[in-house]
Amino acid sequence: MKIVIVDDTPLNLLLMVKLVDRLPGVESHGFESPQEALTWCAHTEPDLIIVDYMMPDIDGLEFIRRVRASHKHEDVPILMVTANNERGVRYEALECGANDFLTKPIDAHEFEPRVRNMLKLREAHLATRQRAETLSVAVRKATAAILDRERETITRLARAAEFRDPETGAHIQRMSHYSAVIARRMGLGSELADALLLAAPMHDVGKLGIPDTILLKPGRLTVNEFEVMKRHPLIGHDILKDSSSEVLRLGARIALSHHEKFDGTGYPNGIAGEAIPLEGRIVAVADVFDALTSSRPYKPAWPFARAIALLREGRGSHFDARCIDAFLSSWDEVLDIHTRFVDEPEHTTVQ
Repeated sequence: MKIVIVDDTPLNLLLMVKLVDRLPGVESHGFESPQEALTWCAHTEPDLIIVDYMMPDIDGLEFIRRVRASHKHEDVPILMVTANNERGVRYEALECGANDFLTKPIDAHEFEPRVRNMLKLREAHLATRQRAETLSVAVRKATAAILDRERETITRLARAAEFRDPETGAHIQRMSHYSAVIARRMGLGSELADALLLAAPMHDVGKLGIPDTILLKPGRLTVNEFEVMKRHPLIGHDILKDSSSEVLRLGARIALSHHEKFDGTGYPNGIAGEAIPLEGRIVAVADVFDALTSSRPYKPAWPFARAIALLREGRGSHFDARCIDAFLSSWDEVLDIHTRFVDEPEHTTVQ
């Protein structure tokens, strides 16, 4: 274990170094200069510090304050060397973070037991730290396993809707990544962007409740059929709401709001502007763009230029202008996503 000894008096320093060197498993590092000792401690974690009170420039109290200012040294035991009559100094040293004291002149019979006690304290701190780190690793692994199960559940739920819909698995991958790109470009942070990657694929899970005769109809829906189709956001919200999972609750908000329009002419609730959850506004852009630029049995893929023109036309009416701007200003990332997540051959997009 490493013991740092700081004393500007060479004789005192030499005495304490020799006493420390008598202890097994210990290496001493003596410094006459407090500043040199602080510099050493900045790069190496000591296991015990012994510091004199009376020193020029940086006294023992200021030395302790500077040591304790470093988070990595908050558990390092500190012994301060003082005279018997310096009670006020001792009180202040305790406030600064000293753990114990050695009395001048140094008594070898007192010195060694106090140093051994401080090293035992240090060993206890290190053992506690190791247990905490081990527990932290275990918690991270358990949390990761829970998140993996949650992701699998979410993916399977999204796939269940996909199997009842002509849209492809590549579609939900692309639109979820588009959504994350928009969130990051808007400065909403990686946490929301990552959550959108998981939650956005559930945007159409409510289609599980739509009859196949409507959902899989190759032609245009009648007015009554479209009214039934317009129920899928409500169904999706009911499926996902009230979950203990924040990702599923986010999915519920997306499912309910991604068909709303910024001017209030969308469905199912006809809400407008900022009343539409931001995540719903983001997914609306991502979903529409990918639907337009993907081929389906009932339509060919639109060229990018035509899809972009529609997005710009709907800026501020159908779509939140900020989401459109974020999407279009991330075009290189959009192209990369479009290239990475390709439809099955029969659905290949032609640009």
